[in-house]
Amino acid sequence: MSRKSLSRRKFIKASAAGTFAFQFVPSRVFGANERVAVAGIGSGGKGASDIAGANGAGADIVGLCDVDEGRAAGTFKKFPKAQRFKDFRKMLEKMGDTIDAVTVSTPDHMHFHAAMHAIGMGKHVYVQKPLTHSIWEARTMANAAAKHKVITQMGNQAHAGEPIRRAVELIRAGIVGKVKEVHTWTNRPIWPQGQAKALPGQDIPKAMDWNQWIGPAPMREYNAGYAPFKWRGWWDFGTGALGDMGCHIMDMPFWALNLKHPVAVEAKQEGNTTESGPNRSIVTYTFPAGEYNYKMPFVWYDGGFMPEESVFEGTIVNSKNAKKFDMIIIGDKGKFLFNRNSTKWKTTPESLVGKVAPEQTIPRVKNEDQEWVDAIRGNGSEPLSGFNYSGPFTETVLLGNLAIRLGKQIDWDGPNLKATNAPEAAPLIKREYRKGWEI
Repeated sequence: MSRKSLSRRKFIKASAAGTFAFQFVPSRVFGANERVAVAGIGSGGKGASDIAGANGAGADIVGLCDVDEGRAAGTFKKFPKAQRFKDFRKMLEKMGDTIDAVTVSTPDHMHFHAAMHAIGMGKHVYVQKPLTHSIWEARTMANAAAKHKVITQMGNQAHAGEPIRRAVELIRAGIVGKVKEVHTWTNRPIWPQGQAKALPGQDIPKAMDWNQWIGPAPMREYNAGYAPFKWRGWWDFGTGALGDMGCHIMDMPFWALNLKHPVAVEAKQEGNTTESGPNRSIVTYTFPAGEYNYKMPFVWYDGGFMPEESVFEGTIVNSKNAKKFDMIIIGDKGKFLFNRNSTKWKTTPESLVGKVAPEQTIPRVKNEDQEWVDAIRGNGSEPLSGFNYSGPFTETVLLGNLAIRLGKQIDWDGPNLKATNAPEAAPLIKREYRKGWEI
């Protein structure tokens, strides 16, 4: 069966109009011995490992796109037969008939536009965390993926691992009883934040297409303090420490407790947040009661902030030496210390682990890349960090940045994506795009 895609005429017409238009065309059905043809959007940095991961899972890498040819040089060398591009729109236009799926490993502000283009062409998509740059984008992209019936995966790698999947089973089986509090933390940011104004202009590297790197964000002069790495701290491009690590560290309890929308969120932060994320912050989400939890606070700490000592009372750690873990879950029967990369969890009382030993209810997979590629080939179930899960999860993570940027408690109407007490939040929930990148 031939690979189907958005027609060349309709693709060019949409691009010439200066806006993005999407049309769904069903993806193909694979034969027993056919391989998935993957193109990478963002080929340097994290993109290099994402593309290599797809290849290791059995995909053929047929196209590579990166705005910085120097940064992507290693990937270009590893896959010499892949066609190369700087503009993902041109790659999808030219190669649409020969691509089954794409990986998106760009800075956060480009995730939505690249992935939506691919989804609109019926391509399966893998997108690095956080799924999108804004809350509205996360909702829109998850809805589009469901409508177009493409196989999706967000790149929060530990979601596919044994520690998180087993911990979800343990929490749901009641290892600490019904949950009253969740506390999660990280050492990020490890890049500059708290900056109040834009950086001065510098010469653009010869290998870089700066206009394409900026994409839908407001234009500003190039500075090495933005690209290739430090963009995470700047609101126009990244989502700060919370956006970077929240989709990793907050994942297990969000999944285990089957959380949906928080009803409120508030933040404490240090450092200017006009242009960039804070130097450090504490974000407190309030979730309503559910099957596995009471109405409860779900607290995030970054930049050196940690929970108060009372949170760790009775455990083997305190706020100073708890950094080998990245969360504590407190229930009405005890406490659960956890790190997403280890099954060496600790409970208080210690005897709780032996008392709860549920059977496996969640599928086990080799890794997230294999889970995604196998599902595309029809050899596995829907990836468990597909956009039906990671879209709502990303909405919640990014909601914390809304509270940080507005400096007030947000009363949240999740189904309608609305801060009921803060109409000024609207342009942060759904931001405007630079001319030529409008949706």
